[in-house]
Amino acid sequence: MRVLVVGSGGREHALAWSLSRSASVDEMHAAPGNPGIAALAYCHPVRAEDHAALVSLALELRTDLVVIGPEAPLVAGLADELRHRGVAVFGPSAAAARIEGSKSFAKEVLEAAGVPTAGTFPVARPPCVVKVDGLAAGKGVWVCRTQAELDAGLRAAQALGQPFHVEELLEGPELSLFALAAAESAVAFPPARDYKRIGDGDTGPNTGGMGSFSPLPDVADDDAQEILETVHLPVLRELAGRGAPFHGLLYAGLMRTEDGLRVIEFNCRFGDPETQSLLPRLDGDLVPLLAGDLSQKLDVAERAAVTVVLAGAGYPERSDKGTPIDGVAEAEATGALVLHAGTALHDGRLVTNGGRILNVVGVGATVVEARSAAYDAAAHIDFAGMQFRTDIAARG
Repeated sequence: MRVLVVGSGGREHALAWSLSRSASVDEMHAAPGNPGIAALAYCHPVRAEDHAALVSLALELRTDLVVIGPEAPLVAGLADELRHRGVAVFGPSAAAARIEGSKSFAKEVLEAAGVPTAGTFPVARPPCVVKVDGLAAGKGVWVCRTQAELDAGLRAAQALGQPFHVEELLEGPELSLFALAAAESAVAFPPARDYKRIGDGDTGPNTGGMGSFSPLPDVADDDAQEILETVHLPVLRELAGRGAPFHGLLYAGLMRTEDGLRVIEFNCRFGDPETQSLLPRLDGDLVPLLAGDLSQKLDVAERAAVTVVLAGAGYPERSDKGTPIDGVAEAEATGALVLHAGTALHDGRLVTNGGRILNVVGVGATVVEARSAAYDAAAHIDFAGMQFRTDIAARG
């Protein structure tokens, strides 16, 4: 079959890598892709936001399946437009994608479904969390433990020019659980954990994610089914009852509090960078599941994966473009998987082209082995201003 992956980041490179290993995929395409994806697929210079051009490309290629990576096209209705033209898509409708596109809608759905989440405050007071309602590339959340942090968070939220709300600050370890969903049915991935802050020890501003790992020391792979039944399935039933059945990847961001699991957020697509640590743990063919056949379970191997994100100078405040990158081939020679997240080719030279530049994924029998593999490989890569956390999976 012919598959088209939409997007250009590390998540899309991970998806392209996984799908290219499928015996059922004869031809891989990406739009727009990146230099890493180009080694696996035909890349087309069509932006993920250009729905008309993407629909035309999918029809021209006679694509059997379009896999949409980023959230913005899903919230804007790209999956609807493709399905309307008879193209098979992995990704929810705009109506179902509101679970990520509007936090107030997500709160309403969670309450109706009876799934525990953080309470909202009518008046802002610390400690609390300030969240913008719509999409903000993973940077629309401010944890405010003091009045000064709250004042800064409110200013930052107002500067984004969209509605926001203030909610209860939950305490405890976080985890992510992905579920492949088709209306009211779902299949769970193993739990994963990501690191949102820029600095070691969870310091500094929030980012799109600085690393991830799986399996977890405190939530077993086998616990995924129970979480699926208590969190995802009630939400799927509620969405279906509202006339917005969810088809795609439903991603729950969760926290283990003293009172049990609480939902922090829902997303409507594969998470980044958790996907980079989850897909290397899988054996078997992912394509039938993405195509909607949930009769089979995911084939999860007894191995671990750790992803370390290499970011550019100034991230998350600004992007880095045009800085030469060295050492990728040497890193890959160690056996690690190097996924491109924000790169470009300039006169045949690999250069930076974004905030998060590369994802280095180590795989091993244990988290300790996978972590060592990831950092050993990352040590071969260098570009001016490169920054990364040194504590990814340190407690794994």
